[in-house]
Amino acid sequence: MLFDILPPNFFSPLAAPGKVVYWECICRLFAVTNRQLSFGVERDVLVDELQFYFDSSMAAGLPEEGEGAGAEGMSSRDKANFILRRLEGYGWIGVDTDHSYIQRVNFRDYAVQVIKTLLAVSEERKTEYQGYIYTIYSLARAGSENPGIGLLQIMENTDALLTGLKSLNANIKRYIDELTKHSTVAEIMDALLNDYYSNVVDKAYHRLLTSDNVSKFRPEILERLEANSRSSRFLNKASGEIAELREMSLEEAREQVLSMLHEVIAAFRQMDEILSEINRKNTRYQRAAINRARFLLSSSEDIRGQLKEILTHLGGQITEKKLDCNAVYELEETDKLIRIFSWEYLDLDSLYAPVEGRKEFVPEPVELAQADGELREEKRRKMLEKLGRILSPERIEEYVDEILGDRTVMTASELPLEEGDTFVRLIYIRLYGQRKRMNYQLELKEITEKSGFRFRDFLIKRRED
Repeated sequence: MLFDILPPNFFSPLAAPGKVVYWECICRLFAVTNRQLSFGVERDVLVDELQFYFDSSMAAGLPEEGEGAGAEGMSSRDKANFILRRLEGYGWIGVDTDHSYIQRVNFRDYAVQVIKTLLAVSEERKTEYQGYIYTIYSLARAGSENPGIGLLQIMENTDALLTGLKSLNANIKRYIDELTKHSTVAEIMDALLNDYYSNVVDKAYHRLLTSDNVSKFRPEILERLEANSRSSRFLNKASGEIAELREMSLEEAREQVLSMLHEVIAAFRQMDEILSEINRKNTRYQRAAINRARFLLSSSEDIRGQLKEILTHLGGQITEKKLDCNAVYELEETDKLIRIFSWEYLDLDSLYAPVEGRKEFVPEPVELAQADGELREEKRRKMLEKLGRILSPERIEEYVDEILGDRTVMTASELPLEEGDTFVRLIYIRLYGQRKRMNYQLELKEITEKSGFRFRDFLIKRRED
């Protein structure tokens, strides 16, 4: 378990009031120890490095409260020793004394991994997809004498590749979500052309479509891996290596080898779904940014311009007063937003040009026809019949009351489906029965067949409440 490995207060320096000082000191110590053949460095060397840091004008100050309280009276060397003692207490570093009584400082193995990850995050390092793809391609092609180790490396690089693609997918979604935070055209264009293009398109997306394109290597990777999955020689040798490395039986190792091969093959076959989603989100983000900028730039007295002013004003009021979108009618200004305007100049578009026919219009005499009473009554009768056939919720409720009679429940299959429009009424009973205010409720049963109709039977219950 994670917290069985990490000390309970391991992350305290990065959550303390002096987190900036701790992080800068950790980075300096790691830079010094990383240059050595091992991560062990004499304590005095690290104290000198931190002392030089606290003497410089770039050093962040320790807080007056919490961690580092009372640091105002400390010298730079005292602060350096204070930081080292704190990091040792938090489990970031370990101090050993050799046979010459010289103290050597080592970063813990878990601390090294955490620091490398945090440095990659802070420096915004982007995934080099080509490195992962080319490594998988090379390992799949190579007739290695150690196929088990090679397969583990293929599995590891495939996982890293998928993680990078999913991160890129999520990163584009984050930009789409943040687009609504920009309220001016300048902010939108800066987010699109500078931030988004620099950090997503140029660094990752463009390479993914060109030099890092999966399609360049995928056919041969799949061909090699599928051939290995059918090769008894490869499976036997790889199983032997995996069994030795992970201390398991040959049978279990063989199952793992086959499982890894199938996982990698499935990952490459399904990679198009992730790539298509990335393409869709990239297109959607750019279109949304351009449309939003175009919307903010449009300003005129026509219908579109007025609607834009109305929506802009309402959006600002809702944000300022923290209203729900459904409460927009609570704003007193809504009745003042629409105004009648006048044109300041006349042009061809402002004047109505009537359509002129080519032939001379000759009016024809209009004969007054007396209404036929019988014809009128016949049309009225047909209209009432048509209205009577409309199966409204009220008519369906009356029909359900009629068929239930004195009973409280019956099955739908009991209805005489062979008569008239009974099956149509059954459909409406099923449809309207999902509403809460009907005088009956439904309970679904098994599929049944009756009178040439095949449908899912259900109970019709009279609602008691």
